[in-house]
Amino acid sequence: MRLDKLIGSVTDLSRAMAKRAIREGAVTVDGAVVRDPAADVGAETAVTLDGRPLRAVGPRYFMLHKPAGVVCAARDRLHQTVLDLLPDEDNVETLHVAGRLDIDTTGLVLLTDDGKWSHRVTSPRHRTEKHYLVTTAEPIDASVAGQFERGLFLHNEKRRLLPARLEQLAPCRARVIIAEGKYHQVKRMFAAVGNAVLELHRERIGAVALDPTLPEGGYRPLTAMEVSALASAPESAAEEA
Repeated sequence: MRLDKLIGSVTDLSRAMAKRAIREGAVTVDGAVVRDPAADVGAETAVTLDGRPLRAVGPRYFMLHKPAGVVCAARDRLHQTVLDLLPDEDNVETLHVAGRLDIDTTGLVLLTDDGKWSHRVTSPRHRTEKHYLVTTAEPIDASVAGQFERGLFLHNEKRRLLPARLEQLAPCRARVIIAEGKYHQVKRMFAAVGNAVLELHRERIGAVALDPTLPEGGYRPLTAMEVSALASAPESAAEEA
């Protein structure tokens, strides 16, 4: 991370003020005065400002209740992004989505600046289950649950999907639980059985469920228990069938 960015993230100084302090010799890095605001500093680097040690902010983990019409991207010229929904957080540009949702899909989104944790949540080898509530255009045939359980072949895919579970809630409504995250997977699964998805809402990733108190567009930090639960998923050595 740039030295001026680090100072801006852990103090109330603006980036311009941080650069001025650095150039005036008020900042040391590992005991030596550094006057270059662009100097690179790591997580273990000892940085002081006016003799006071600074500590970088640790990894951050958030859950967000994504509304429809918001994109899971850092920036977009046409649409609001999930990062736009965190106006009170500093350095939101360092956050990324651990498991994206389509623009019209609502529900649980996880954001973090911890790349290793994010990889563990999203890697197919860990087979973290994702729970979705689905509303379909047509009544769901009784045979669909069995087809999902056996694993479907999607259009242009060479491998069968991992088994998925379908819990019927109403003629056109179901909960679908998948252990992978292929592009538009749930929508493509229903298309493969001759139906269409009208509404899609993610309610859970692994052991972490969307907080029912969060309104659409709302967010909160994950608890230490939630972070740990997602980080401790066992790795599967089996290949996707």
